[in-house]
Amino acid sequence: MRYPPGVSQPDFDRAVLEFEAAIGSDWVFTDEADVDLYRDAYSPMWGEEEEKIPSIALAPQSAEEVQALMRICNAYRIPVYPVSTGKNLGYGGSAPVLNGSVVLDLKRMNRIIEVSEDNAFALVEPGVSYFDLYNYIQELGLDLWIDCPDPGWGSLIGNALDHGVGYTVNPYRDHFEAHCGMEVVLADGDIVRTGMGALPNAETWQQYRWGYGPWLDGLFAQSNFGVVTKMGFWLYPAPEAFRSGSVQVMGYNDVHELVRVTARLMYSGVLNTNAGVQSPIQFVLGQNPEMAERYDRANAEDIRILDEFARSIDTPFWASQFKFYGPREIVDQSWEYTKRQFAHIDGVRFTDGENLDFPMPYEELMQTQDENHLGVPSMSVFQLGNRSNFNPTGSNGHLGFSPVVPMTGEAVIESNKVLGRVLREMGGSTVFNVPPYSYHQRTFTILVGFTVTRDVDANRKTREIFRELVKVAAEHGWGEYRTHTAFMDDCAQAYSFNNNALLRLQQRLKDAIDPNGIISAGRYGIWPKHLREDDDNA
Repeated sequence: MRYPPGVSQPDFDRAVLEFEAAIGSDWVFTDEADVDLYRDAYSPMWGEEEEKIPSIALAPQSAEEVQALMRICNAYRIPVYPVSTGKNLGYGGSAPVLNGSVVLDLKRMNRIIEVSEDNAFALVEPGVSYFDLYNYIQELGLDLWIDCPDPGWGSLIGNALDHGVGYTVNPYRDHFEAHCGMEVVLADGDIVRTGMGALPNAETWQQYRWGYGPWLDGLFAQSNFGVVTKMGFWLYPAPEAFRSGSVQVMGYNDVHELVRVTARLMYSGVLNTNAGVQSPIQFVLGQNPEMAERYDRANAEDIRILDEFARSIDTPFWASQFKFYGPREIVDQSWEYTKRQFAHIDGVRFTDGENLDFPMPYEELMQTQDENHLGVPSMSVFQLGNRSNFNPTGSNGHLGFSPVVPMTGEAVIESNKVLGRVLREMGGSTVFNVPPYSYHQRTFTILVGFTVTRDVDANRKTREIFRELVKVAAEHGWGEYRTHTAFMDDCAQAYSFNNNALLRLQQRLKDAIDPNGIISAGRYGIWPKHLREDDDNA
């Protein structure tokens, strides 16, 4: 059996006995083969001394059992790392930030406590996955949609607390934005309900998020201040129709107007979904060194030649795809209105996409271009990196570098060049590159997926490149919105205004809420006082 850092063997052995008394010995996993299942399958440190591996794992079934376990851990000062289902692949999985921590696996807490069709909300526990809630809604025939991220096996609560996102309309696609009310167990075992949940017998816990007094929900997202055991989510009333369409522009500088109009349509509510900016010409430039060099330099003469080149091969320089959900009349008119807003751009082209009416049989939904955009969870994202004719060696997973950039044409061009230059100069091996995309409102997010292998040298090189990207992005004013556990300290340090004032405040909150520092030490760069390298920052 491995032992947590800073805990004596006799104390830990006594704690294990108390864990078994609290939740049953069947749910206290101490066997090495069982515990190894909680390693990060996509770890960029696999097989190295730095790889994070837990000591044991605990699997409670109720909030009351979580309370009991937290009291034991607090008494013995045992570091504990809560996970909802542990499916956070690409961002650390179920492995702790602090090596040797006890994993608190909440997947047995999988009750769908309430779903209201009339008021369009759900109240769930951490072990409820997107598949679970989708199937529940379908079995009851409720006129509701969920919004889901790419892999449907993940937890609604876990994804929301990590600021995960999906693909339908606002506010549902930003999963923390769509939450309303939570129940939290603190380090000492006390239990708190936020928002209207603090009112005994509250009838609007999942409908009015603010409650009374300071709003505390944000303290428990991307942090280590408590263990969330229940959480409410707003659901999307099933729309009548969906349609999509793309806008393509032909010139290098047309990206500025393309993005400006897109932003205006989003801010005004005409577009209430996400959209991205792709560059179809980039696929061609990659095979033409001269044009690629001109694109990277982009003086006035280069731009003139690039525009002529794009016209000569009849390929748009930039393109955006838009989606519309709602009543059939509104969906159709929204697309027509959107096209009129771009009509003044010289040479602009419009292409109609999917045009669907609901409800649709599940079999037909699965034949659409992307089921996730229709609120249907799947596992199709794992095709990335799989062994195939295009990728005969396959991979052992990926990590995602995901900086947030402004929703401007200037940022689209600059981020493409700056990040691309780092990857070229350092020889970065990527499994996917998602261009600027508005996962969150009013900004673009870029996703760069790095291949993870079982080769130590290759993984070390990937970590070096990743850290350089964090640094370079920060120099340009772009920060990651979430990151893999291996890089949480790097990203926390990048948010360095006023000598890392934000991190120092987070540390003070940590010391007040969790004075023994037992919950998720190091998560998102927040370390308890006894583990900080520099206590002067406390």
